Amino acid sequence: MPAIPSPPGNTPPERIRNFSIIAHIDHGKSTLADQMLRLTGVVDARQARAQYLDRMDIERERGITIKSQNVRMPWRSNADGTDYTLHMIDTPGHVDFTYEVSRSLAACEGAVLLVDAAQGIEAQTLANLYLALENDLQIIPVLNKIDLPAAQPDLYAAEIAHIIGCEPDDVLRVSAKTGQGVEDLLDVICREVPPPVGVADAPARAMIFDSVYDIYRGVITYVRVIDGKIIPRQKIKMMSTGATHELLEVGVISPEPVPSQGLGVGEVGYLITGVKDVRQSKVGDTVTDAAKPAAHALGGYRDPNPMVYSGLFPIDGSDFPLLRDALDRLRLNDAALVYEPESSGALGFGFRCGFLGLLHLEITRDRLEREFGLDLISTAPNVVNRVLLEDAREFIVTNPSDWPSGQKIAEIYEPIVKSMIIAPSEYIGAIMELCQTRRGTLLGMDYLSETRVELRYTLPLGEIIFDFFDALKSRTRGYASLDYEEDGEQKADLVKVDILLQGEPVDAFSAIVHKDKAYAYGVSMTTKLRELIPRQQFEVPIQAAIGSRVIARESIRAIRKDVLAKCYGGDITRKRKLLEKQKEGKKRMKMVGRVEVPQEAFIAALSTTESPDSTKK
Repeated sequence: MPAIPSPPGNTPPERIRNFSIIAHIDHGKSTLADQMLRLTGVVDARQARAQYLDRMDIERERGITIKSQNVRMPWRSNADGTDYTLHMIDTPGHVDFTYEVSRSLAACEGAVLLVDAAQGIEAQTLANLYLALENDLQIIPVLNKIDLPAAQPDLYAAEIAHIIGCEPDDVLRVSAKTGQGVEDLLDVICREVPPPVGVADAPARAMIFDSVYDIYRGVITYVRVIDGKIIPRQKIKMMSTGATHELLEVGVISPEPVPSQGLGVGEVGYLITGVKDVRQSKVGDTVTDAAKPAAHALGGYRDPNPMVYSGLFPIDGSDFPLLRDALDRLRLNDAALVYEPESSGALGFGFRCGFLGLLHLEITRDRLEREFGLDLISTAPNVVNRVLLEDAREFIVTNPSDWPSGQKIAEIYEPIVKSMIIAPSEYIGAIMELCQTRRGTLLGMDYLSETRVELRYTLPLGEIIFDFFDALKSRTRGYASLDYEEDGEQKADLVKVDILLQGEPVDAFSAIVHKDKAYAYGVSMTTKLRELIPRQQFEVPIQAAIGSRVIARESIRAIRKDVLAKCYGGDITRKRKLLEKQKEGKKRMKMVGRVEVPQEAFIAALSTTESPDSTKK
């Protein structure tokens, strides 16, 4: 039952429980969070709405969680009548947002492992479970959707027990939709999740696990207090940058921001300093008291490595400063985003951005367009390759234009990933065939139960970022789930394919692909451009080339004016003379003419809409 909330800063650490919910997309994580908000009384029936903690329009439209959200809830245990303060951090379930999950788990002592009773544990849930175990969190296994006719709670409880080493009876059964079993779950969280540990009278130390930018109030920083106390009007210091600020407001999220008199050991809340410079508040930094600073910073987060690079260019070149400001602000609450300026002969000035995956790219572009009103073109995504020349020089290639053309290459290395695929056992053959065509190497195979199998493969990252997941889903009728993590690099036979218009390379269409797939890329790109580029006054050849060798060609036919229209009857020599004159004119025009490629052709040729919509992972 709901308790009367104790004021922030006065709650003894032994009454605080910090926990996270980890689950696969569509396993009911946001619905369970809604039910907890309703049961603890922090959201009344009038305010309630589905996916209450998903604040972004994109999250609500796609039905996925992109940003971690934290909320403070009071709860009186039914077992012993004690009043507890629960801090719940709702986490994303998609592989591209694992970094968000890792930051959330570092601020908790326990994790609710939520599994759909009709589908069983999925690859990404398993990956997040291992992440929680690495952080020494107390795991509470829960089966959701037990009210569904297709639910098989006994089968999947045995599967979870086998994975985490508990008894099937220890797995809780709930229905987030109807509320069945959710009260028992809250009691179990109070009983099993350990209280936070910290020294109340030590110098203040708090870990920044998230930040957002508010146009009126500046940077809002979310922290978890480890030692000491943080109060309004206190002078604080950021330990990595040394910057000092005065705290204008300290508060908690319950689930809307509520100002408070301070935050004590183990509490989660927000700080506002009024600072507008987004670089002042770094995720993973330690906040301490400026007057009495702590001796050592807390262990920060491991910086995420971008897996996929793509260029983002404004359609209107004058929007470049707006794009720079937008990326600065977005970086504040998406620490995994990296970017640097670049220019393209075809597209003008823009930014080369690094992403954790294709969905991360889609979501970032979507947010830039919606939240900042920009119109953008994104170039075809590519991975980071390392090229060694025969003279021992080394190039890190994040962009096809960085490729060392015309030089003798000794070795090329491409990034590889360790992937985990979970699927019904009848699809093993189809999955193995797909992985072999993508140059995969089988590492091992385990049966989770009689009917479900886990396959582990090493695959080149470049082979899976486009349509691998799409192909996997279609071959397994939608039953397979995929998770991957980086695993170093391997030697590869890669080439750069240039697209030439009238003999001139267009940098925006270049790509780095495996030698075996170069011809297919060349043919598809030349065919696509033939349809998209309007006809000129002269014939335009479109060629795909590796170095100086052309591997595919299409031609855009010239627009012909009928110069013989006025010649009816008469001598053939006059007609021939007119045709020769036209031919000379076209040749001269071709020498001085330049092929104009309209923006629509760039957008259509470079669009990533043909790539899988990975939200369904």
